[in-house]
Amino acid sequence: MSKIPVSLQLYSLRDLTKTDFAATVADVAKIGYTGVETAGYGNLDAAGAAKAIADAGLKVSGMHVGIDALRNTPNQVIGDALRFGTTDVICPGFPKELLATASACQAFGEELDAIGARLRAHGIQFHYHNHDFELKIVDGRRAFDWILDAASPRNLLCQADVFWVHVGGKNPGAFIREQGRRIKLIHLKDEKEIGGGPVNFTEVFSAVESIGAVDWYVVEVEKYNFAPLESVRRSFEQLKKWGKA
Repeated sequence: MSKIPVSLQLYSLRDLTKTDFAATVADVAKIGYTGVETAGYGNLDAAGAAKAIADAGLKVSGMHVGIDALRNTPNQVIGDALRFGTTDVICPGFPKELLATASACQAFGEELDAIGARLRAHGIQFHYHNHDFELKIVDGRRAFDWILDAASPRNLLCQADVFWVHVGGKNPGAFIREQGRRIKLIHLKDEKEIGGGPVNFTEVFSAVESIGAVDWYVVEVEKYNFAPLESVRRSFEQLKKWGKA
């Protein structure tokens, strides 16, 4: 089985990209990452960020785009995705207080379905990225179940964040098997550096590889024991030790 390529969610280096996006992605490439997942463009615009990423020899594994932009400027989102050469756009979250009932979750799922259908017409896959609160029980079911069941899998995929699945009380490996081929992108996160937290990555990799649908592993480091760039380097090195990078 060929290795799944490894990307870095650039939110991990948010304090660096906001001052020098180009130098930061060049450093990401030097570590050995194959791609990046964007979350804004730091001190550049979309065109400048696309050039910096290409100049670094990196691919764009996906774009995190907030719900307001997805609702209000969908043509710009589509244009940016085409500019970056990515086929994947991800909604990174939604206010948890607006997902307090089954009907609210279903309505949100229906909205995501419509957004996904619009993106799919341009060859773009649409994903929703989970946190812990979508795994909480709402009217007898997990909020995430209400959301995903309200949308067609061809219009809405699941970007599983294994750390937040764990925090939400679900075994990440079991969650991946449950969602199956709806997971094309997966966030590898242990809150801080990979391998130093509570996530059982042996189970995660076993589940991912048994299904065979994941296109990218996406590393994200939100908190740090070291300087941010060192933290993402150590996370990549840990994946290499496990034979996953």
